[in-house]
Amino acid sequence: QYSPDNVAGADGLTDPTEITFPGCSCLTSSCVAHTCSCLSRGENYSALRLRPAGEGEEYTQPVFECNTLCRCSESCHNRVVQRGLQLRLEVFKTERKGWGLRTLEPVAKGRFVCEYAGEVLGFEEARRRIQAQTVKDSNYIIAVREHLHNGQVLETFVDPTHVGNIGRFLNHSCEPNLVMVPVRVDSMVPRLALFAATDISAGEELSYDYSGRFHNLPRTNQEQKPSEEAHGLRKPCYCGSRTCASFLPWDSSLFSTP
Repeated sequence: QYSPDNVAGADGLTDPTEITFPGCSCLTSSCVAHTCSCLSRGENYSALRLRPAGEGEEYTQPVFECNTLCRCSESCHNRVVQRGLQLRLEVFKTERKGWGLRTLEPVAKGRFVCEYAGEVLGFEEARRRIQAQTVKDSNYIIAVREHLHNGQVLETFVDPTHVGNIGRFLNHSCEPNLVMVPVRVDSMVPRLALFAATDISAGEELSYDYSGRFHNLPRTNQEQKPSEEAHGLRKPCYCGSRTCASFLPWDSSLFSTP
């Protein structure tokens, strides 16, 4: 079932449509940083493109768009992801990776491409679904972990297997042209937005790093190494990049027993 937006999962623990953020009181057509409560951390976008990370920044900064309760206009520059898909994209059959997604028009660096939308699940339901999969099954469940300054970790699990959008057709690449950024609009439940990490040509396949690494930073020794038992469950990577890791990224936390 196609859905452009996230929906509540079968466990019903999280309602992604709930409105919990207060709106800004800006009466201008477009909000301005430092005078708008939604932009207290600075501008999110410049000319509708995701603002580039500052020099020395290793992680994405929080992105809060103006929301349903804001008094600014629908044309506000701080409303990008919520406008939905604006590009012409095409689902196509790849040689070795099953279905893929490509753009039919050039995409400038920083431009919003699409969301990765589906059922928003709690940890236990996400783990139950993954453990029920066989080696031959495709895994669409994504786990996004945001690390806060106080050591707290916010987890979001999205499964577009049965209800989802065009983002489910995106393949992994060890040298991707998209980057995933959690964007919040109405509540703390983020929208998993994919932005162009570089200029992309028409006809080029779209991809992102399933591990969520930002700025395509090289792997570190701190990354979790799969056990020998896990290698039997891992799937080969066919991205063909020069830095290909041979296997798709692995998240053992969802496979561990309670």
